[in-house]
Amino acid sequence: MPATTVPRDTSVAVSGTGDSVRVGVGGRKGDIETTVKYKAKDSIRFEIQNRIADLYRESSINYGDMSLDAARITIDYSKNIITAEGQADSTGRVQGRPYFKNGAEAYQAGRIAYNIKTKRGRITDAVTQQGEGYVHAEVVKKNELNEIFGRNGRYTTCNLEHPHFYINATKMKVIPGQKVVTGPFNLSIGDIPTPLGFLFGYFPTPGKTRASGLIFPTFGQAADRGFFLRNGGFYWAANEYIGVRVTGDIYSGALEQWGGFNVTTELSYRKRYAYDGRLGFDYAERPSQPLLRSDAVNTNPNTITRFTPRTFWLNWSHTPVARPGGGRFSANVRTGNPEYNFQNSLNERNYLTPAFNSTISYAKQIRNSPVNYNITASQDLNTQTGTINATLPDVSVGVARQYLYELLGLSSQGKWYEQLAAAYTFTGQSRFSNTEAARTLTNGVPLLGGTTTGRTLPISLNNLSPLLRNNQLSLNHRFDIALGSYPVLKHLNFTPSVSYGESWYLKRLDYTYVEAARAVRIDTLRGFNRVYNASAGASLQTNIYGTIVRKGTRKIQAIRHRLSPSLNYSYSPDFTKNENLYDLNVLPAELIDPTTGKVYLNRDFSRFQGFGGNIPSGIEVNQISFAVQNQIEMKVRNSNDTTGTEPFKKVSLIDGLDFSSGYNFADTLHMRQGLAGSLRTQVAQKLNVIVSSAFSFYQRDTLGRDINKYLWQQANPRLARLNNASVNLTYQFDSSQKRRQPANAAPLAPNNNPALGSPVPIDPYADYVDFTIPWTLSASANAFYQSPGPVPRGQPMPRAWSAVSLNLNGQLKLTDKMRVGYSTGYDFISKQVSFTSLDFYRDLHCWQISGNWWPFGQRQGFNVTIGAKSSLLQDLKLNRNRTFLNR
Repeated sequence: MPATTVPRDTSVAVSGTGDSVRVGVGGRKGDIETTVKYKAKDSIRFEIQNRIADLYRESSINYGDMSLDAARITIDYSKNIITAEGQADSTGRVQGRPYFKNGAEAYQAGRIAYNIKTKRGRITDAVTQQGEGYVHAEVVKKNELNEIFGRNGRYTTCNLEHPHFYINATKMKVIPGQKVVTGPFNLSIGDIPTPLGFLFGYFPTPGKTRASGLIFPTFGQAADRGFFLRNGGFYWAANEYIGVRVTGDIYSGALEQWGGFNVTTELSYRKRYAYDGRLGFDYAERPSQPLLRSDAVNTNPNTITRFTPRTFWLNWSHTPVARPGGGRFSANVRTGNPEYNFQNSLNERNYLTPAFNSTISYAKQIRNSPVNYNITASQDLNTQTGTINATLPDVSVGVARQYLYELLGLSSQGKWYEQLAAAYTFTGQSRFSNTEAARTLTNGVPLLGGTTTGRTLPISLNNLSPLLRNNQLSLNHRFDIALGSYPVLKHLNFTPSVSYGESWYLKRLDYTYVEAARAVRIDTLRGFNRVYNASAGASLQTNIYGTIVRKGTRKIQAIRHRLSPSLNYSYSPDFTKNENLYDLNVLPAELIDPTTGKVYLNRDFSRFQGFGGNIPSGIEVNQISFAVQNQIEMKVRNSNDTTGTEPFKKVSLIDGLDFSSGYNFADTLHMRQGLAGSLRTQVAQKLNVIVSSAFSFYQRDTLGRDINKYLWQQANPRLARLNNASVNLTYQFDSSQKRRQPANAAPLAPNNNPALGSPVPIDPYADYVDFTIPWTLSASANAFYQSPGPVPRGQPMPRAWSAVSLNLNGQLKLTDKMRVGYSTGYDFISKQVSFTSLDFYRDLHCWQISGNWWPFGQRQGFNVTIGAKSSLLQDLKLNRNRTFLNR
């Protein structure tokens, strides 16, 4: 449409481009505060007397932060009202439905009337998105605060024009970015009303920042603890750095006995460019025995018949951001009652893990100095035995290697003595354990107050005294002296070394033979004790390369073999005659061992046994050892190269084929070390093979001990005997030649996962599934062989293959919306299926079904959850389960 000249109107101001109409601003200021820009594809009709403009076909208006697109738009300047609506085509279908945007808010509607002065509007057949949710309403009124009041509204998280489900309410108020509040409502699924509803509805719609709110529980029934409400509580967003989540479970019990409760508290924190972490504490209280007992006979050895009434678990992870010259504080803590995960956890990893390690440390490199230090507190928890070993504190101070010529202020001139250097390390450890070891001496020597078995002490204030008595304190100093590295015969590299260390203790053991009891008494004496240790050594090593290059254009262009032999010598003196280390000749010479009828061979005992630190082994070491490492690789033509930039690629045939042995001149069994061999290779970049073995050169007596006779000296001579060997095979199968990064699949809803109570969205496939690949399979086979040796007459022959197992895990993508994961294994020795889990996930657009099935073992059962995918409606779900907690 050609441009049209319009008489000046001083009350309004409009502008446009192309086929638009432009009216200049007059002398006085009107109700419209800024320029109105509008245009239309078909035509613009302007009524001067009535001050009305009509825009036809693909019309649009922009006024400040407001924009409007529709098939037809009418502007009434006298009333400051804009109206918009769609138009029906020849088939009766409405085209160009109004799309209204005001700041961050957007609306799709059937008809819109908006006052640009008061910023109020009336919208019919409106659809607007609020956070993750969508609001549908027959009539919507919008005020100047952008608050929305709807009549006959529907709230849903389904993004379809006709949603699969919605919450239906006659009255609704929306405060953008904050919440949606309704009057009485009910849930409709597939346009079918359900009786699920309430007198009012409250649905938070947080923006980009976190928001506080309630966490609604899951209800159900546990066979051993009664009806329950599980995983209900509150999330508090304290500020942009800290969030606190408190949830709990409560059980009704049976008759007069209460079923107990669980409380989970989690604190997450983050400071950008500094650190982030998560601190969680779980406490559970339950009856010591199942409340609902059965008269049926149960012979399953995995059935839990008694529980620990009160258990707790602590998780803490703190990760700093590394900064040059700054200290680094980090923490990784997982500790609590050994029975907690067995009784309460629905997490398979925590349930199957036999031991947990916790560490808190602070490390710092002193700026412009070779000194660094590290302070650590650590704990090892064995959930099967209940053993807890803690080191508090563990302090280490190190001085990096210092060259002597630099310390003396000499300049570098390339002399041999410039390679002389020394390094120092100090470590101090205080160790605690709740396990008291058996009080025995070697070779069965009788001991006063001795016991053949140890005991594990529960952690409590009542056992504080014996726990403190178990404390072992050691202070260690180590000096490493580098004497340089020198070439020998051009191709050999000779490296000598010397080391010296000391360990300091505040107590020691004294041994006294009591004739009346014909046993040994051990006394602990307090005082400062100094133990030293020294050793020296030298190494000679080189690399030998052999290469075969094939001429012409061939698939295999070259093969290279790298051989790395090394010869090492080590020496440390005999400390067995040092009275500061050993209490000598404790036993009388005529004391006879009643089991053998001979005099006791071992008559000396260590004064610092079990104290930790760097205690010398005692016997002299004067040993030569050698090692040979082999690596074979080949260069092959790259068939995938089409540009000529990478015509060849390297392929490893053998990653490592290694052998090592030694000869100790100071030992009666000079080759006690035997021969060790290992093989590491990869076949077709899929099959990983690791084989290790240990051989002995000596004959054995009837008790299986090595004697000073070589195997080649027996009637049927042979070079060596296989003592033990292990084989590990791992193969990665998938349906594609090249693994791809996973696509952005629809995530599982937080807290809708069967692992109830977990505040973190957990995808059961995330650890091993690539959703872009139709199927994957990871297979791992392990076997361990131990030579049974001679067996006394009448005794059963021990099993040579002590461990043989096969483990499988992977996933299968049945459709674009359906995935199944699995994890299982088989122990060929016990002839039992190991822990097996089958997981599935089905995407139902705005809903999801996820589940787990554990067909065998203690955790036998299933868990199926169907729920809304959106985190806003994460409590809109239905869960059915049967696990070890509610059989």
